[in-house]
Amino acid sequence: MKASADRGLIAPTDWKRPSVKWTARLAHGVLLAGVAIAGLGPMLWLLKAAVTPTQDTLRTPMAFWPNGFDFANLAEAWTRVEIDKYFLNTVALAAGSWAVQLVVAATGGYALAVLRPRIGRYVSGAVLATLFVPSVVLLVPLYLTVLDPPLVGTSMLNTFWAVWLPAGASAFNVLLMQRFFANLPRELFEAARVDGAGPYRVFWSIVLPMSRPIIGVVSVFAVIASWKDFLWPMLVLPDPALQPLSVRLPVLQQFVELDVFLAALAISSLIPIGLFLVFQRLFLNGASLSGALKG
Repeated sequence: MKASADRGLIAPTDWKRPSVKWTARLAHGVLLAGVAIAGLGPMLWLLKAAVTPTQDTLRTPMAFWPNGFDFANLAEAWTRVEIDKYFLNTVALAAGSWAVQLVVAATGGYALAVLRPRIGRYVSGAVLATLFVPSVVLLVPLYLTVLDPPLVGTSMLNTFWAVWLPAGASAFNVLLMQRFFANLPRELFEAARVDGAGPYRVFWSIVLPMSRPIIGVVSVFAVIASWKDFLWPMLVLPDPALQPLSVRLPVLQQFVELDVFLAALAISSLIPIGLFLVFQRLFLNGASLSGALKG
């Protein structure tokens, strides 16, 4: 184990040489700076442009406020572009999609990993197979289903249900939950059954409290995916009053100034970033659990 841990591109003896050590550190620093610029650069520029007048952004896009700040862009974007209304629509869509995905993923993963029905292996294979189907292929049949849903008798177009219900069909989240639940100690389930706990009691009192890390991971995935979704909300929510930020902002671009539009983009981008920063501990802890990723 120790010999395999010492293996690398640079041998331990070479690390003791000053020239190798400082060259490697310089390469690491350059690589880290490049990754930081590529990842944070566009977002930092957007934040800068959000409080910069349009003429300054067009003439010197990389300059730092040559003629001062213009914080009125943020207020104008919130009122004139009606960011507040579309922001509430986005929050409602994200919250509903999160709830539906969490319920489907948790119950589906519990049934396949803990209850283990006889056809569970085939159901897992079928769920896994859906990951290889391009989402564009399912667009037309899914739209027709939403347009004339069976048993409901009325169209779900221009309702949030048209976004919430299809969001629950996330095979990735179901399999992620299944892998995590499969690695929980089964002795706890057997002891609970001996004490008289049924499947619902085991799920609510044992499985869910032990699954906070993976619930955090699925929650972040669900909210961010819903927040940035464009095509499906545009199709099933043709009413502008119901559309989220991702759909409405591109339409409003031609009616507002560049600085106001960039301020609106900055406001809409800060929410998922803040969400990740708040829940980053749960996200990173859940993503690092080998039990959630190994079969």
